[in-house]
Amino acid sequence: QVQLVESGGGSVQTGGSLRLSCAASGRSTYRMGWYRQAPGKEREFLATINRINSSAYVADSVKGRFTISRDLAKNMLYLQMNNLNTGDTAVYICAAGSALQYTYWGQGTQVTVSS
Repeated sequence: QVQLVESGGGSVQTGGSLRLSCAASGRSTYRMGWYRQAPGKEREFLATINRINSSAYVADSVKGRFTISRDLAKNMLYLQMNNLNTGDTAVYICAAGSALQYTYWGQGTQVTVSS
């Protein structure tokens, strides 16, 4: 069993930055990642990271602005988001799972970017 709790969301002006955190408890997982979902939109993959070697992949849509990282000792996952724009407004969701698929999901944290 794995529990994921996101924090760090909020409201920010265009061009600002936020750092999201995801606290994981329970059994360790092979990989963790971030998704987001805006109202009426499909869930969008953002980034993933391997637990052991910390190899990371960031989606092209946010590459150069978003960075994923994790702290194994603290069981924490992070998403640093820079140069935010109104298109980034969404619920940001932490995920964890096996080598093949994500099976655990947090409830999300709201990020609202205003012009």
